[in-house]
Amino acid sequence: MAQPGFWDNPDRAQETVGQLKSLRSVVVPLKKAIDSADDLDGLLQMVDEDSDLESDVRGELDRLEQAVGELELQALLNGPHDGAGALLSINARDGGTDAHDWAEMLLRMYSMWAQKNDYSIELLDRSDNEVAGINSATIAVRGPMAYGYLKGETGIHRLVRISPFNAEGKRQTSFAAVDVAPEISDTVEIEIRDEDVREDTFRASGAGGQHVNKTSSAIRLTHMPSGIVVQCQNDRSQHKNRSQAYKMLRARLARLEEEKREAEQAQKYQSQARTGFGAQIRSYFLHPDQRIKDARTGYGETNFHSIMDGDIQGFLDAVLRWRVGQDASRSSTSA
Repeated sequence: MAQPGFWDNPDRAQETVGQLKSLRSVVVPLKKAIDSADDLDGLLQMVDEDSDLESDVRGELDRLEQAVGELELQALLNGPHDGAGALLSINARDGGTDAHDWAEMLLRMYSMWAQKNDYSIELLDRSDNEVAGINSATIAVRGPMAYGYLKGETGIHRLVRISPFNAEGKRQTSFAAVDVAPEISDTVEIEIRDEDVREDTFRASGAGGQHVNKTSSAIRLTHMPSGIVVQCQNDRSQHKNRSQAYKMLRARLARLEEEKREAEQAQKYQSQARTGFGAQIRSYFLHPDQRIKDARTGYGETNFHSIMDGDIQGFLDAVLRWRVGQDASRSSTSA
């Protein structure tokens, strides 16, 4: 990074900076833990001479155990793309207006989580619903291990509440689909043949008032062999939207290959992989009581509004541990 000309290619430079952040996120806490262990040895020798230091030793031991636990959790992020940024898409599903509102609530939840973890967020695509909420949206979340943490969020998220859009105050169940793909570097080879991609241009949807709805700057790409459809309309430039759409397509294709490998492994060990849009992974309740329950891990929380404000790390960590348990179970079955 100190070499002359490092910033001549801003995209490549930013990629290198991101790699450095990912490495530091592991190396710096590891070094601190090792240094703390050395300091603890010194405290243990001193406590024999001064019993008043026993409380200090207990406090330092608790802190060190917590730090090591966090490092062990990070060690679970060992997938081929876990260190990459994440392209997170949300689509409203069944539930009418409530589903569109629910999709926007999830968009805010993930954005808040990213902000609390000092990750950068870029809105790549957003389609607002005419009544409330959104039809769909895609954001890029960039930071150390963003994809590794978020990939377990792929699936159906269900909300049960008293509908604010129902004059009779009836309970409504609504659904939104979340899909997470790794933001693939240009150096990673993902074959996309021109003849396999259909490109459509259309006018961007939005509040209007500027160039929005006036020029056909939005891009939609359809990858015929896989059926994957991506679109980008966030930039005024059709060229930039096309470039970003191809990045999104490459990410989705990389995720597709990852899912194929997971499915093959699951089939090999006679276990059904629970990934993709077909799996209802989590339920969120506001009525009759507040609770959130993950169907895979059994992990739950009771503070609905805290979760909506981005405090979802407990769910992300639980999924990481659950995945390791699934892998261990498959290995023992194989043996």
